[in-house]
Amino acid sequence: MHVKSQTELLYQQHQLPIFQNRMYDTEAEAKACSVGDIYLVEDLSTGLVYNAAFHSEQMVYDSHYQNEQAVSPLFQQHLVSISQIIERCMGKAAIIEVGCGKGYFLEMLLSKGFDISGFDPTYEGQNPRVRRHYFEAGVGIQGDGLILRHVLEHIRDPFQFLLQLKEANGGSGKIYIEVPEFNWICEHRSWFDIFYEHVNYFRISDFHRMFGTIIDSGHVFGNQYLYVVAELATLRKPTIDMDDRVSMPVDFARSMSLQSAGANHAAIWGGASKGVIYSLLMSRNGKVINTVIDINPAKQGKYLPLTGLLVEAPATGLAKLPEGSLIYVMNSNYLDEIRRMSNNRFSYITVDSN
Repeated sequence: MHVKSQTELLYQQHQLPIFQNRMYDTEAEAKACSVGDIYLVEDLSTGLVYNAAFHSEQMVYDSHYQNEQAVSPLFQQHLVSISQIIERCMGKAAIIEVGCGKGYFLEMLLSKGFDISGFDPTYEGQNPRVRRHYFEAGVGIQGDGLILRHVLEHIRDPFQFLLQLKEANGGSGKIYIEVPEFNWICEHRSWFDIFYEHVNYFRISDFHRMFGTIIDSGHVFGNQYLYVVAELATLRKPTIDMDDRVSMPVDFARSMSLQSAGANHAAIWGGASKGVIYSLLMSRNGKVINTVIDINPAKQGKYLPLTGLLVEAPATGLAKLPEGSLIYVMNSNYLDEIRRMSNNRFSYITVDSN
């Protein structure tokens, strides 16, 4: 276990799937997936929060990894707002998206006139602007601005990774970073937002300690995500601010037992990260989850890791539910969208509204 001598334990959980966004073709394969533990600590030297039980050598991302949220109109609106921040802070010329995934955001920026290239080993498309490997020294391309959306939380040593990006980009340029907001997770007691894939959990203050110059920063997507735009040249190793320690609620996982009371039928809407962890830990606490609904076609007909639950399209999953059935909504940002798609025929519980 990668535990430094000066750390403080914040939260722990055992036997979670190492890839909550990897989809499986069979129930048996899903139930036999690799697992890992969560040992979340605060580093008392840097102030950063990470999973000390994380093993990076297990994390091999391939085409089975599916984390595209852009099928939702609401998320598409979010991406439009992000494109405006990037244009305002970094311009449209010589942009590189590091970890561009399936390429949706990159294609959006191209349609808006950005000169952009991308790097991601999981990319499946045909755009020659995207290279199926990592951005590193020697790739023969540098940018005026780098985009790092929902990548840094997956990297074992975030400072060292940023340092490598700085060197690969010639020591200069701006960088846009977007990650989940750890303060939001704590305040909402969102235990289903802690999972193995995310080794790091950030607050905006972490980046102010990591960069000498922050051009812009703020919260987006209902405050669930934070973003910063910084000057790469001012990157520095963070030092903990003892007046800004992490505040983890003592009752962080209280809703796990409250919501699992009884063994009645329950459906969840959202077969991505939150849905995987929610269904797994709730089932371990006695709640029977029978139906998983997701609007992403790439997830439909596939099985969730460890529970082996089948992900169904809205039309199929909703047809199984008697009117008035209970649906647990994994992300409150999508509640209105889900009500419309299901004709408001059910009872809805947003699990992140604590």
